[in-house]
Amino acid sequence: MAWELLFGSDIGLMSLGVIVGVLVIGVVMGKMYSNKMNEESRKLGK
Repeated sequence: MAWELLFGSDIGLMSLGVIVGVLVIGVVMGKMYSNKMNEESRKLGK
């Protein structure tokens, strides 16, 4: 029943969109922070 509501109703699809968007933003920000930390450690190491 919960899956039917998530994929079958307008509010469920909007909720699914928000969940996917938050996950994508989290992955992108994690990658950015990881790159910044590596960049800083390379600067300090030289």
